[in-house]
Amino acid sequence: MTDIALIEAAAARLAGHVRRTPLLHAPLLDRLAGRRVLVKAECLQLTGSFKARGGWSAVSALPGEARARGVIAYSSGNHAQGVAHAAARHGCPCVILMPSDAPQVKISNTRAYGAEVVLYDRATQDRDALGAEIAERRGLTLIRPYDDPQVIAGQGTVGLEIAEQAAEAEVTAADVLVCCGGGGLSAGVALALADRAPGLRVRTCEPEGFDDMARSLASGRAERNATASGSICDAILTPTPGDLTLPVLSRLAGPGLAVSDEQALKAMVLAFTHLRIVLEPGGAVAMAAALFAKDLPATVIAVATGGNVDPALFARALDCFA
Repeated sequence: MTDIALIEAAAARLAGHVRRTPLLHAPLLDRLAGRRVLVKAECLQLTGSFKARGGWSAVSALPGEARARGVIAYSSGNHAQGVAHAAARHGCPCVILMPSDAPQVKISNTRAYGAEVVLYDRATQDRDALGAEIAERRGLTLIRPYDDPQVIAGQGTVGLEIAEQAAEAEVTAADVLVCCGGGGLSAGVALALADRAPGLRVRTCEPEGFDDMARSLASGRAERNATASGSICDAILTPTPGDLTLPVLSRLAGPGLAVSDEQALKAMVLAFTHLRIVLEPGGAVAMAAALFAKDLPATVIAVATGGNVDPALFARALDCFA
């Protein structure tokens, strides 16, 4: 199981291989939100998202013989790129299972990192079964997108940085809003903050209609989404919370939040206008919650998790809300 020691060990392996991303602030966003909003810009991370951390953590932790045989991962694009980048840097063969409706920029970038991409239909095919079959047949190590202790540890390094940066900004109490699919980043950040900054509380943020984590935290058991697709927030559409992540978040996180696709698009535009950063819809959900959700504290920290957006979708957001 992931704990603070595993996160610290991951941080040591990641040193010099990932970026310490900035904590950004724009007073005009505070005015719009009615609260102080700090934004952790993981969209500026290598590969365009925080997933570079978990990918490097997992690949670097493998024994040499396992790396030589190769790895497999399944992802709509950000975990794919994180694992593909880490595998390429370690000289490790890499297969990525991606949904056929993933943004083309993510598919193209994953291939550009040297990975073999296998496409599947997320509405009719079981990615877990497909990934397990390919892994067994080809002798590959499966690196899960969130239910993997080393992946969670790598994502937890975001929490270590938030704790340091919040202290520098003299923030001792805040809700930390985290875009959430299966919960790997949320769980890792929650574990890191519980040790380093206990006054900061994680709140998961999801698209409306795909808020399985929020419903699971409320009910005390794993809930499942009714459908596998139907939101523009492709990066965080998962069927149900992770087996490893839900217990962590049930213990350490506050109630989950959900935002509309329209609010995510508005947040993308506001992030570009006031912070000059580019976000994808799934990477903007936490910022959307920071701007539009009710009953939040006076200070929030939103993790802007990814910026791998198709140009046409970004142009659509700007056309609608700029």
